[in-house]
Amino acid sequence: MATPDRVRQHVRYVAAGDGARLAWAETGAGPLVVKAANWLTHLEYEWESPVWRHWLDFFGGQTRFVRYDERGCGMSEWRDSPLSLDRWADDLSLVVDAARPTAPVTLLGISQGASTCLHYALRDPDRVAGLILYGGYARGVLKRGTPDAELAFRAMVDLARVAWGRDNPTFRQVFTSRFIPDGTHEQLQWFNDLCLKTTRGDVVSALLEARAVIDIEDALPQIRVPTLVVHARHDEVIPIAEGRLLAAAIPNAEFVELDSRNHILLAHEPAWARFRDAVESFLGPSGGDVFGALSSRERQVLALMADGLSNGDIAAHLQISEKTVRNHASNLFDKLGVWSRAQAIVFARDRGFVA
Repeated sequence: MATPDRVRQHVRYVAAGDGARLAWAETGAGPLVVKAANWLTHLEYEWESPVWRHWLDFFGGQTRFVRYDERGCGMSEWRDSPLSLDRWADDLSLVVDAARPTAPVTLLGISQGASTCLHYALRDPDRVAGLILYGGYARGVLKRGTPDAELAFRAMVDLARVAWGRDNPTFRQVFTSRFIPDGTHEQLQWFNDLCLKTTRGDVVSALLEARAVIDIEDALPQIRVPTLVVHARHDEVIPIAEGRLLAAAIPNAEFVELDSRNHILLAHEPAWARFRDAVESFLGPSGGDVFGALSSRERQVLALMADGLSNGDIAAHLQISEKTVRNHASNLFDKLGVWSRAQAIVFARDRGFVA
């Protein structure tokens, strides 16, 4: 499925310290938001998704949105490697560096990705502008003191090892239906297919086991960046108690509770609209009116670019040198989070920019 120009995707690779190749992608333009890897992603396949596509459209429509497939999954290298929160935070740091931010970035952490974002913010607080955590947790299932959940988890890991890749999708259906219990047949089928396209059963069990022992609860009071915690009230994958724990322990965190059972919010449900409103409010002017950061001269230069004028034409029109035009252009690119004249023009036209 082709993506609209305003959210056209660019996929690149970056090598981790151990040589693992990680695939990352960016869409849109504007303030930089980096999404930490979460459970079972595929950078290309998600564009065809009735489960994830609206997430990509939303964030790619108003930010420069960067995401990546975690090691062992999707378009990243499927190699066996030790997994830990430190390694996941290292991989997030690698992708942030590859995105070449010009200012601290906002991190989006969904499910386990929230733990990765929190760990990164604890290690490098000066590089983080804010945290958006949805359906997240600081304690893995084996660290919550819930014996029944632990038994169910261990059974799930054992089944993943032996049943993940089988032609019969029964096991994957049981597994994925917990993520979107209110999903349609089409959505559930897409998620079942994603399981096979994304990784192998041995990687699934390794990922589950590594996630289960995460425990950064004691460090949460040290978080010093603005934080938005959003959680579905009846989430069947991560109990809302874990979201409340995050919001209570992180200083000044804002908490939004959604009326939903879905671990992945679906486009048709009212909870998705409320999530969008909460995120837009959290991002504030930098996520909404990004043009407000431009000087009057930079606004003039951008408007003339959008009209199709060259640097020489702009210089003549404004009676300034071409070098000055280039300097203004470079500054406005940084402020908008774009890399080129073409991106700046698309960004301005899509938002109806007027000088």
